[in-house]
Amino acid sequence: MVVSVRFCYWKFCHTECHCSLGGSFLTGYTRLCKGLAVILVLGFAFIQILPSAVDYLALIPSRTIPFAWNLFTAGYIEQTIPGVLLSTIGLLVFGKLLEPLWGSKEFLKFIIVVNLLTSVCIFVTAILLYYFTTQENYLYTPLSGFHGVLSGFLVGVKQILPDQELNFLKIKAKWLPSLVAVVSIAASFFTTEAMSYLPAILFGMYASWTYLRYFQKRPETGLKGDPSDEFSYSGFFPDFLRPVLDPVASVFDKIFCGRSRNQSAESRDQALDGSPLPGSDLVEAARRRERGARALEQRLAAEKNIKVPDTTSHDNASDNV
Repeated sequence: MVVSVRFCYWKFCHTECHCSLGGSFLTGYTRLCKGLAVILVLGFAFIQILPSAVDYLALIPSRTIPFAWNLFTAGYIEQTIPGVLLSTIGLLVFGKLLEPLWGSKEFLKFIIVVNLLTSVCIFVTAILLYYFTTQENYLYTPLSGFHGVLSGFLVGVKQILPDQELNFLKIKAKWLPSLVAVVSIAASFFTTEAMSYLPAILFGMYASWTYLRYFQKRPETGLKGDPSDEFSYSGFFPDFLRPVLDPVASVFDKIFCGRSRNQSAESRDQALDGSPLPGSDLVEAARRRERGARALEQRLAAEKNIKVPDTTSHDNASDNV
């Protein structure tokens, strides 16, 4: 019953949201996204005017100590025209989708956290590669770009709209991070440019999943993370690999949760008003996504003066299950 209600609701959201997004593609961007887009453009322009600034703003592992600020600044510095165009457009498009659901404060926090964790992972990886290969290019190559955060946005879309189908690819949104990862890995075998982007893309996905899975505070429940099975580590891979990967996921739970799943399950069984919530983590995650998608649809409909049908009955139906 819950599954059928959820399916009908997502089909409705897909139809209506597609029209709204198409009709207002050039409007509706928030101040935060516009401001961050300006930072990306100005950062690119600055290093074109003053090329030596790359040595201080990009991530160069050999200079990170003592110039530790490049762990923060590297993610906002694009060195190529295609890079700044892709990052700016991606930021505006994903921001239009995710910021209304997360809120401006959480959206900015997500960007800062994912950018920093991605840079730290790249730094550690470069040091290890130099240690094992003694190739100095791992220490002196300037690395920068917003693509780590962009790949993190894909994980956010997977969490919020997992069942939304992308018409141009004929796949569901939940497989988008995996598809981008596979394509990036394959491209890295043919071009050195793709190889330079690969670490940020993969680490950006992992950092964003870790943050969303274990640390992001959910305002509707007051709890942290997303414990649903569909957002587990093995959920990024085909189903036949899950028996192998689920034990790996349990290691992540032990590292990041710090408490048993039984304790967290008891907490999740209490709503904000203290009443028990019927159902499992999967049902709770489905309801959360339904509320989030409805909020986004109502905002987009308000921009286009489209009347959105009342979906309260869908929530009541799922709550009674």
